[in-house]
Amino acid sequence: MLFIEPIPAFRDNYIWVARNNQYAAAIDPGDASAVLDYLDGEKLELIAIFNTHHHSDHVDGNLELQTRFSCPIYGPENESIPGKTHSLAEGSRVDLPELGLKLDVFDIPGHTSGHIAYHGNDMLFCGDTLFGCGCGRVFEGTMAEMFASLERLSGLPEATLVYCAHEYTLCNIRFALDVEPDNPELAARQAGATRLRNKDMPTLPSTIGLERKTNPFLRCAIPAVAAMAAKHAMAKLDSPLDVFTALRIWRNTF
Repeated sequence: MLFIEPIPAFRDNYIWVARNNQYAAAIDPGDASAVLDYLDGEKLELIAIFNTHHHSDHVDGNLELQTRFSCPIYGPENESIPGKTHSLAEGSRVDLPELGLKLDVFDIPGHTSGHIAYHGNDMLFCGDTLFGCGCGRVFEGTMAEMFASLERLSGLPEATLVYCAHEYTLCNIRFALDVEPDNPELAARQAGATRLRNKDMPTLPSTIGLERKTNPFLRCAIPAVAAMAAKHAMAKLDSPLDVFTALRIWRNTF
């Protein structure tokens, strides 16, 4: 049976581990020591590393883990990933029979120019593109690219589990409540996330369905969201992309 476990790292990262009772794969292992402690404690063999993008808090553990386990490292075709053995892009598929895991690759640029996501087994590993009730900053790509990437992910089935790489949910909910204060789903999500964090438990995974109901960056066509974005931007916003851009700029200084 396949399990997904979070390994906390740094201040707010999650390194996700897909595992059974013998084998494991690590997604975005920025901290090798945290992963090694987990693998040694659980007596697991690491058989693959998956990277979504090149930022150091996602890749800095690659080489130490590869040295220990001689495992392949999968990463985006158009980014420099330490130790990368397999370059992936839109349409690629990775099959790990030891875990019963098959992952399809999506190109989702925006946060970085070559950012990818892995989707399979009703799960989405999306790095720093889609967060719980939020989205990543646009560093290397364009607003249009990030908006298109989020729209792509939003189109996945509602039950898809969203495994993003940071515990930002509560702060993101506070922003979302400023954007859409009358959304009852947001109040319920805030209460549930607060209970989890008070127990030092992750708010993740989320689901695509929950994100559609509460994440302002997936709700740019909702009139109330568009109106609040226009009010804050003090500008007429002519399209959902304009709304997204205004929301992302607002969130940058929230």
